Amino acid sequence: MQIRKLTPFLHVSPQISEADLGVLAAQGFKSVVNNRPDGEGEGQPTSEALAAAAARLGLAYRHLPVISGRVTDEDVAAFAKELSELKGPVLAFCRTGTRSTTLWALSEAWHLDPDAILRTAAEAGYDLAALRPRLEASSRAAEPVSARVGGEVRERYGVVFDVVVVGGGAGGLATAASLLKRRPGLGIAVIEPREAHYYQPGWTLVGGGVFRRADTERPMAQVMPKGVKWVKTAVAGFEPEHNQVVLEDGERLGYRCLVVSPGIELNWAGVEGLRETLGKNGVTSNYLFEMAPYTWELVQSLRGGGRALFTQPPMPIKCAGAPQKAMYLACDHWLRRGVLPGIEVEFLTAGAVLFGVKDYVPALMAYVEKYGTKLAFTTNLKAVDGPARKAWFEVKGADGAVSIVERSFDMLHVCPPQRAPRFVRESPLADAAGWVEVGPETLQHVRFGNIFGLGDACSAPNAKTAAAVRKQAPVVATNVLAILDGEAPRAIYDGYGSCPLTVERGKIGLAEFGYGGKLLPTFPFLDGTRPSRLAWLLKEKLLPTIYFELMLKGHEWLAGPQLLPHAPGTHEAQAACAFDPSRPPGVSAR
Repeated sequence: MQIRKLTPFLHVSPQISEADLGVLAAQGFKSVVNNRPDGEGEGQPTSEALAAAAARLGLAYRHLPVISGRVTDEDVAAFAKELSELKGPVLAFCRTGTRSTTLWALSEAWHLDPDAILRTAAEAGYDLAALRPRLEASSRAAEPVSARVGGEVRERYGVVFDVVVVGGGAGGLATAASLLKRRPGLGIAVIEPREAHYYQPGWTLVGGGVFRRADTERPMAQVMPKGVKWVKTAVAGFEPEHNQVVLEDGERLGYRCLVVSPGIELNWAGVEGLRETLGKNGVTSNYLFEMAPYTWELVQSLRGGGRALFTQPPMPIKCAGAPQKAMYLACDHWLRRGVLPGIEVEFLTAGAVLFGVKDYVPALMAYVEKYGTKLAFTTNLKAVDGPARKAWFEVKGADGAVSIVERSFDMLHVCPPQRAPRFVRESPLADAAGWVEVGPETLQHVRFGNIFGLGDACSAPNAKTAAAVRKQAPVVATNVLAILDGEAPRAIYDGYGSCPLTVERGKIGLAEFGYGGKLLPTFPFLDGTRPSRLAWLLKEKLLPTIYFELMLKGHEWLAGPQLLPHAPGTHEAQAACAFDPSRPPGVSAR
């Protein structure tokens, strides 16, 4: 919990949990204001649950939901009214704290100097520079509620960036770094609200007792490419017709080219009862930074009997091999401890096959047989009762008939259903399934020629892995520069993805493949269809260094993009896809 002081009366923070309320009460807070609508994001506790926890602790609680990107004058007035009635100190929170800080700033603008307000917000870690016109309007009007600047288009910092990157994960930072390597001095803004950056491929090894959780986390400031403007807020939406990104506080950020790489949303609410029991009652998931150590705790504690279930939802998901890798590492530990014969292990997947590229299946099946694992295909987790240690699965038969099957468990490792973030799903950039709609080779948006997508949230039919991003980022960087120069995109992505299939501690099958399941080995001497110790060393020792020291810094070792030559007589036609100031902003000529 990151509490930031605005005044002695009011503090703000990002999203809090029910447990955090106890900490707040112990620290002397008297009231809490929730500025976040229910159901806005993954892992978010409901207002009802927070209100009940606050009541038990003697904290006053108010729910004043404000839609991200739409802080209205009515919201400001309601916020001011709540503060006038509550006993302090008060903590106000939203997803990142930006909305709560914005509400405070606008509610005080009628009597405080705008410079003082912006300075106070900046000292708390919130850049509200784009609010200045609205703050000044309120100050001139000398009213407690700011006057709306109707229809005025404002751009944060008063500039239009060459490139705006949405997302400070692997895709966003690698692309920004690749752009700066190619063209130092390019004006780039990276929009990312989080203060920490995670090496997510390491979480499977945390859950297997190999890595420490701290090994997979670094401060965002440490990995942010030097030379970019870090905009520490969340995205609320897109206005591609105006070449603008809508920020959480309602302001706009202008761009010449846009790169969208916000990652994927883990839909915990997609399984009934899962969110309430996650992290207790034997229910865990390596898909959460906070939860991977609990996986290892459960693996160590299960001995001499019991049932362990490992689940996989329908595609697409990030790192499609991760659900079964958790199972293999657990089984290997139990085998080494001599307790595996007494443990019933089941892998229940919504898919019809064990792995989507058939060349790697024989080696995986050998380990399934070695560990005595039961496989259940077309079996999708639908509900969990943690205290009762029961789970219910929807099973589709060969004839298409669907039935519900109940399973008891002592340990349940869940891979949750996944989808694009809401601000992508509900935007003009989305396809029918909610993903950023891009061409699979150039990664250029199919309708907006100066927008590109990569990583887990884009529609390209590749495996959603960090290795895929490593190859996508140089392609996007090259094509973005082509668009800025008025040329056609020429860099091509072949669908490369890699999934190190950790079948035991010390051995990995290095699956590398592209579109259509074509094998694309980086090292021809390393047969990825056969698990090896060399591949394990690559995963354990080299890949984290390659990620942090090469990929995130724009070094494209063995990842340079393939470039198509200009075909005679076709350059002008191809360039129709490029950025053209004479067309409506953001709209491709195709």
